[in-house]
Amino acid sequence: MDVQGTVTAGFEPVKDAFVRNFEQFGERGAAVAVYRDGRQVVHLWAGEADADRDASAWTADTAQVIRSATKGVATAVPLLLHQRGLLDLDAPVATYWPEFKAGGKERALVRHLLAHRAGVPVLDVPLTPAEAADQISGPRALAAQSALWEPGTSHGYHAHTFGPLLAELVQRVTGRSLGQWLAAEVAGPLGLDLWIGLPATEAHRVGRIAPVETPETGPGALRLRPKPAVTAAYADPDSLTRRAFAAISPLPDENAPAYRAAELPASGGVATAAALARFYAATIGEVEGRPGTRLFAPATTALARTEESAGPDRVLVVNTRFGPGYMLHGPACPLLSPASFGHPGRGGSLGFADPDAGVSFGYVTNGMQRGVTADPRAQALVRALKQALQGA
Repeated sequence: MDVQGTVTAGFEPVKDAFVRNFEQFGERGAAVAVYRDGRQVVHLWAGEADADRDASAWTADTAQVIRSATKGVATAVPLLLHQRGLLDLDAPVATYWPEFKAGGKERALVRHLLAHRAGVPVLDVPLTPAEAADQISGPRALAAQSALWEPGTSHGYHAHTFGPLLAELVQRVTGRSLGQWLAAEVAGPLGLDLWIGLPATEAHRVGRIAPVETPETGPGALRLRPKPAVTAAYADPDSLTRRAFAAISPLPDENAPAYRAAELPASGGVATAAALARFYAATIGEVEGRPGTRLFAPATTALARTEESAGPDRVLVVNTRFGPGYMLHGPACPLLSPASFGHPGRGGSLGFADPDAGVSFGYVTNGMQRGVTADPRAQALVRALKQALQGA
């Protein structure tokens, strides 16, 4: 495997794991980046930019759709608004979005919305891909939707509805779309190749994603099998699980220019691995020693890693842990340590920060494998990073 990029001395285990992902786990094209104490120590890429054809090689500038890893990026916007005193996490959502005060959602707080506790992971009438993209239909449907549980009393992963919930909240508070605010206040100042709403000028850089099979036998075999209850939930069209993932139906073509250009804060972000790692580096400290590059004040970093939801997830049917918007370290989403916060993307991508270790991580792939929160390729890289840090 012709791996390109650089690895700082001591982080060679990450490169070894990256190579094994191609040899054993069916990787087609991918990149991984790591920052430590605000400086890049790993940036590797290899394979094809397009998972479904041999068209062009992955380069340092290749970006990919990162699916639900987008949620971790999008979450920075409401947390920064809170940091600036513009958004109260303990205020009812209806304070900012009056139409949301219906269907048993009267006592839903902003904090509940961020932590998947708002009670609206499904829509009685799913959105079409065009409706999901228009930034009007989704918020309107969610305002009218009845809560499935009393907000704040339980949690369940809002797989698709998390996007329009955040988007409308940010629009009401700032007068700008979430993607526009992110571009102006985060991605632009930090020089990030990261978008929620891909500009047409950057479309040529984005590779195609496609399903690839996880090896069932041999060194790369998937060791963890889904529990019967999880398998049953995904198989049952009437289950909360299936309905949550079908809140947009039919599923959009993620390789379509219209999908990538749409601002979908739950699943439609596009990024390079280096940008994802750099973004998370900025949530825990200055980047490359440059004053003013830290996004989160220490109190906001502490907030990001504070547990808001834990235990049985009514949608994912496993135990999950969430802070305000970020997924936290646990059996469903193993990260570097209990201090870590971030978000995986269904089928592969992962980004997170660990303030205790001073480390941030970004991994993007074009080969979409089975699994929602603990992709074996990402996990192999995280284990290798942990090994490198223990040897440092």
